[in-house]
Amino acid sequence: MIKNSVLKGVFLVGLGATSYGMLATFVKMAYGEGFTTPEVTIAQFVYGILGMLMINIFQKAKKGNDVVKASKKNVFQLMLAGTSLGMTSVFYYLAIKYIPVSIAIILLMQTVWMGVLFEMILEKKTPSTQKIISVIIVLIGTALATNLIQSKVDFDWRGIVLGLLSAASFTTTMFTANRVATHVSSAQRSLFMLLGGAIIVFGFAIATQNAPFNFDIFMKWGIVLALFGTVIPPLLFNAGFPLTGIGLGSIVSALELPVSVLMAYFLLSEKVNTIQWFGIVLIILAIVIMNVNFKKTT
Repeated sequence: MIKNSVLKGVFLVGLGATSYGMLATFVKMAYGEGFTTPEVTIAQFVYGILGMLMINIFQKAKKGNDVVKASKKNVFQLMLAGTSLGMTSVFYYLAIKYIPVSIAIILLMQTVWMGVLFEMILEKKTPSTQKIISVIIVLIGTALATNLIQSKVDFDWRGIVLGLLSAASFTTTMFTANRVATHVSSAQRSLFMLLGGAIIVFGFAIATQNAPFNFDIFMKWGIVLALFGTVIPPLLFNAGFPLTGIGLGSIVSALELPVSVLMAYFLLSEKVNTIQWFGIVLIILAIVIMNVNFKKTT
């Protein structure tokens, strides 16, 4: 019975990671049709909020008073935590404008060592040898995966900075999401975090959208972006992680990296050489090392 629940959790987390891994390629394709970052993010968050709202209404109708209602304090905390979710989308989608999708996702995966750094600063925990080794492997893997060893490579520095900022904000999201109002249903938590993220996204759009807003984004890409970015992944992650645990769940969620690179390879024709694939494998290996308990249990 326990094994079945773990397998179910692995399936849910893996599906969520696969879904999120596809997202950047769809965003790049939307850019190719002339849509802007504000248009893409607003469409994604509007449909995402509507989707989560309907899911919450359905749960309320099905379970009635059994659904734990978030307090005003919980709502405020979740919306505040959600602002980092909005910043992740903005930074990540802006990065994709300047660098290939395969490089942007590698920069986003720097959450591995940033998470260790956050933990050390905020919780005053000295990282274990296992984590330090993992961080070193991630840095080596990143150097290979981004093809830095070839002098011909010349990435736009704006894309690199924005990619790292997206990783920092995503790390913040993971830290807060696992600590804020965990007794509340995953659908409610996702809804309020999306509302918090929407504040950032709409503020960014108002400040940067100079041309008239192209509402065609809602018909062409909005639903796809919302499904793969703000509806499916959070629901599956929130349902799967309690079954797998953080360690196994983190390993399975690393599927996001190869899926994103493969999508960019097949749909965007981005070139990925053997050295880059080796770097990607190293990053995934580091995630495994960080989350596997090598000590023998008695």
